[in-house]
Amino acid sequence: MSGESKTPLLDQVPTPAELRELNESQLRQLADELRIEMIDAVSHTGGHLGAGLGVVELTVALHYVFNTPDDKLIWDVSHQCYPHKILTGRRDRIRTLRQTGGLSGFTNRTESEYDPFGAAHSSTSISAGLGYAVARDYKGARNHVISVIGDGAMSAGMAYEAMNNAGARDTRLVVILNDNDMSIAPPAGAMSSYLSQIVSSKSFQSVRHWGKHLAERLPRGLQATAKRAEEYARTLVTGGTLFEELGFFYIGPLDGHNLEHLIPVLKNVRDTDFAGPVLIHAVTQKGKGYAPAEAAADKYHGVAKFDVITGKQAKPQPKAPAYTSVFADALIKEAEDNDKVVAVTAAMPSGTGLNKFGDRFPDRTFDVGIAEQHAVTFCAGLACEGFVPFAAIYSTFLQRAYDQVVHDVAIQKLPVRFVLDRAGMVGADGVTHQGSYDIAYLGCLPDFVLMGASDEAELMHMVATQVAIDDRPSALRYPRGEGIGVPLPERGTPLQIGKGRIVKEGTKVAILSYGTRLKDALTAADELAAKGLSTTVADARFAKPLDEDLLRRLASEHEVLITIEEGAVGGFASYCFHSLARQGILESGVKVRPMCLPDRFIDHGKPDEQMAWAGLAASDIVATALTALGYNDTEVRPARA
Repeated sequence: MSGESKTPLLDQVPTPAELRELNESQLRQLADELRIEMIDAVSHTGGHLGAGLGVVELTVALHYVFNTPDDKLIWDVSHQCYPHKILTGRRDRIRTLRQTGGLSGFTNRTESEYDPFGAAHSSTSISAGLGYAVARDYKGARNHVISVIGDGAMSAGMAYEAMNNAGARDTRLVVILNDNDMSIAPPAGAMSSYLSQIVSSKSFQSVRHWGKHLAERLPRGLQATAKRAEEYARTLVTGGTLFEELGFFYIGPLDGHNLEHLIPVLKNVRDTDFAGPVLIHAVTQKGKGYAPAEAAADKYHGVAKFDVITGKQAKPQPKAPAYTSVFADALIKEAEDNDKVVAVTAAMPSGTGLNKFGDRFPDRTFDVGIAEQHAVTFCAGLACEGFVPFAAIYSTFLQRAYDQVVHDVAIQKLPVRFVLDRAGMVGADGVTHQGSYDIAYLGCLPDFVLMGASDEAELMHMVATQVAIDDRPSALRYPRGEGIGVPLPERGTPLQIGKGRIVKEGTKVAILSYGTRLKDALTAADELAAKGLSTTVADARFAKPLDEDLLRRLASEHEVLITIEEGAVGGFASYCFHSLARQGILESGVKVRPMCLPDRFIDHGKPDEQMAWAGLAASDIVATALTALGYNDTEVRPARA
């Protein structure tokens, strides 16, 4: 019958409590239905697909074996958490993923008790898990803590800092290494599974514990020999030397899609009371179980809405080239003329456009993995030797390397060129990925040149400007998405450092824009002009060094000066106020109004909705000007008249 459910078993499992009532023989069917449900849901919403498909069986197994939410399950990055959300009471809302007012695309502590730790940046789960585990021990509780981390996230230093700390303690912590790309050691089928079950079993642990104490009673020479023999034997079986050296008891590798392999090992780990951290190595496949994802180069990591049958994504036709693409083309032009130009990214080659640069200059492109700290200092070393390094890192991800920016780059005045993609609001990715803070956190550093592109042509000029800056660091910010459709030059031309430009001349109101709010500023100026209020619009271009001559002119020749930026409090407007106050201009009577992101986190939604929530749309600029002049928002006359 056409009305029959495609997920009859999943329909009976609203929460993990019902899942744990199933027979193990039913779990394969449940996993298959869970995969069907996830594919269908993401086809309606878009979002991260490949990673979630790869952990369907692992998600089922973890919730089946462990007593969540009392047992704490912490997902690293958490872009793979859609199956987890479906199984933890959120299936009825799963088609609101990343939509306005809907479920977050990542784990979120305010959303569910099954999300003990929020995440969207990588390599945090082991540290957070150790914190949970130590707190549990202090409280005398007995629950389990499980941290799931991918092989890509294991490239970040924070993961090893956490493992080093955990390995030096007797704290009970379970780490699942979800190896879906690097394949540290491939599973060897049934034999690997069998050996992993033996190694994780209580009887093996008892023998190992007894053997360890026996060895401690031997003379020192024999004790060391016995320890080496035991480690060698286990390494032959498991290949876990690195993790063993860090103090973890290693189990694996396992086929992460074989429930008959996963369940017994997880049960053994759950039921064995040996002290110390455990690492279970599960090998999985991104995009597993959905042919279009399995065949795609990126395994459908991030997708728009798509047709389930064909896998074809419903991507709108762009009206203008994307900023990311324009940056890549501009950098290629510069590199063709300068063989010292090199590009560095931290595991985001396609996201930053450096895949295009890498196709043209493979020997001058460096993807260092999820290691922003290393990326920044690596660039500093290149700069010391006269190269022209571009560090292309999302604004939100550069936050992870702030000490390196300060200590290794800024203090030494090294000409590292930071290119900050996804500056400002980012739509459906939400608060964790918004580039809201770079103007403030970089602007407070001496001798840093800060630029904000107002359109894609300006972006090209600013890339050329960065190449020319060879005596200090610089940063260029631009937003996610497509440009506004302005004509593009063949190649960018270096700008005069610290000089803005007048885009529209007026007499009564002045709007000074930093970055891509310029288009809305021009729209607002037209609306104000229609109300009889002549308006000047200026593009600051630089937040540092600030064009103080332009700022002084705008303040002295207009009744109202509005500054606008797509950044947090403490950024461009603060620099303008500081300059005006220092020059005594604020006492002249000009009404200065700053417009920036509000002092709160703005949730996921459509970009134009986020601009409205932030109060940075064209209508908000108009309202700000009218209010400053004492007019209401419908008539150009004094509100009190």
